[in-house]
Amino acid sequence: MQLFDLPGPQPGVCDDPELMLVRHRLLELDPDGERFARVLRETIDQLLDGEHTGRFDWRELHKTEKTHAGTLVEINLQREFDFGGGQDMDYLIEGIEVDCKFSQKLYGWMIPPEALGEICLVVWADDQQSQWSAGLFRADREKLTMSGTVTKKGNRDGKFSLTKQHHSLVTWLWDRAPLQENLLLHIPADTQKAILNAATRSGRASGQARVSELFRRVQQRPVSRAVVRTLAQQKDYMKRVRYNGGARAILRPEGIVIFGDYPNHQAAAAQLNIPVPQEGEFVSTRLAKAQPHHGDRPRAFMNGDYWVVAGASDPVEAAPLLPETKKASED
Repeated sequence: MQLFDLPGPQPGVCDDPELMLVRHRLLELDPDGERFARVLRETIDQLLDGEHTGRFDWRELHKTEKTHAGTLVEINLQREFDFGGGQDMDYLIEGIEVDCKFSQKLYGWMIPPEALGEICLVVWADDQQSQWSAGLFRADREKLTMSGTVTKKGNRDGKFSLTKQHHSLVTWLWDRAPLQENLLLHIPADTQKAILNAATRSGRASGQARVSELFRRVQQRPVSRAVVRTLAQQKDYMKRVRYNGGARAILRPEGIVIFGDYPNHQAAAAQLNIPVPQEGEFVSTRLAKAQPHHGDRPRAFMNGDYWVVAGASDPVEAAPLLPETKKASED
């Protein structure tokens, strides 16, 4: 067989034994990237701090907050995976020093001089695209471009970045994987405006009015607790969802139910063939009592009757009362 007939390396495979050891360990800890994705979603929400600021857009962050994102990602990943601390780099994984770098711009990682020659865990997330990536590469000085400030004594303050022609150096763990959607960023502008400007009958803006308007206007779509927290802007944000004066009680006369992540709620949502709320999520929809004209439309038995997802021609009627059991995660 001639040289040019030999097969190339398989995706994710490189000739760096230490890098491959680290890669194997990370994939062993998080085979589908679910834990990584959750950490990134929670870190972005932590920076936005919607409960206190009402922010939900990365572009509203101050420059210093964006700079701090890399530190938070590094810390939160270490807490999630219990990585050991390295002597010179951020982590010690399989006895190998690993430096963690985050950027909201793909390939925008800045590599400090002390990380040259070391393995870097490079992480990217973009809330606008609802995507994230994480990969590994060896910071080879010959394949990096100098950037930043250079002192008279040398390059200690200078940082390095990957040149475009060397993007292939990155061995991806997860490439452009889905990031849990930041709902308020991706709904139509008029819907967003109506939710943010929602007010009580007296014309006074309130967190309760915003949360209720959210579930009224955004149906059959997963809503995270972070979104509710941002709109409610109070410590006990779950109060704005529950029946006792919350959105479930306010919207019930309109036929709207709000399913949560309780097992019985999830089962009913599945029977109705609507998105099933996962941990920390809600899904609202308008219901109607099942009638002969509904044919074989998916239905669920709740509160003594069979119910279907209401169509435009179905009259508005009070929704069934859903059982609520307070979970430890809501405390």
